[in-house]
Amino acid sequence: MVITDARAPDNPISWVNDAFLDLTGYDAHEVVGRNCRMLQGSGTDPAEIRRIRAAIEAGEPVSAELLNYRKDGTPYWSAMTVTPVRDEAGIAYFYAAQADMTHTHQREVSMRGTNDELERLVAARTHDLSAALEQKTALLHEVDHRVKNNLQVISSLMLLKARRTPEGEARDALQSMAERIGALSTAHRMLYSEGDCTHFNLGDFAAEFLADVNAGLDHERRRIEAEVEPIAVAAAMAAPLALLIHELTANALRHAFPDEREGRISIVARRAEGGMRLTIRDDGVGLAAVPPNPAGFGRNLVEMVVRQLRGTIVWADAGPGTHVEIDIPLLSPA
Repeated sequence: MVITDARAPDNPISWVNDAFLDLTGYDAHEVVGRNCRMLQGSGTDPAEIRRIRAAIEAGEPVSAELLNYRKDGTPYWSAMTVTPVRDEAGIAYFYAAQADMTHTHQREVSMRGTNDELERLVAARTHDLSAALEQKTALLHEVDHRVKNNLQVISSLMLLKARRTPEGEARDALQSMAERIGALSTAHRMLYSEGDCTHFNLGDFAAEFLADVNAGLDHERRRIEAEVEPIAVAAAMAAPLALLIHELTANALRHAFPDEREGRISIVARRAEGGMRLTIRDDGVGLAAVPPNPAGFGRNLVEMVVRQLRGTIVWADAGPGTHVEIDIPLLSPA
């Protein structure tokens, strides 16, 4: 504790207790009569000194932390509260209570050093993980690119073989398999072109797939309409969904409109509670009018894919046409 005489020139120290002397290393006769600035040194913050001085001149209490110096020159941090003491004539004294905060500041400095080191380690680790992630992403893109190319080659080979095969079940089977492989190739092309290789935009796929299908249709007789929301699904679902949409569309084109019948196919995919609902409908002849095909594979394939996706499927005559409704749960984005 320190008391200074506010009415004496330069506001000198008039009394200190033993704790102050122990802290600073001075004897009482060395400090009494001198201003407290004697404790300041090269590391003392000038801005903090000005703030304390302004409060004293205004006669207001003030709290501050200063780097002061002991008699032997060693620094220490002092947390102080300076309070004016008044009598009838005004401010007579200033009373200052001080506490040694050196150990606290040393811990703060040590913690800052530790934090800086941790931040450096975290930054280095983050950089390494980012680099590894970039490499993984590039590798996945390359895999999708190569798979797409290989599927295109296989599809082309099967189409070439189909053209050289006499008309009949074998040729139709080759043609159908080539188209299915083409749909898978489109899915991998979409994965390759996406910035996020972990997800697949169903809306973008549907637009690109239907553009390819519509290019081969006579729009005056048949058309495919789509309303597919831009639903982000896990990349692992890309191939099954691509195969599902292709198969249902191809089946409708192949069986719903016999004898050059005109017609329309609609594809709708929307978010539903817990997943999405895919609806494919045509205005063709309906399920009952299509004779059973023992060699047929399309409907079985669709139902297998739906089971793989843990979904449910309902086939129904729409009067006219066929209505297929599929509910598929979606995994939350990673």
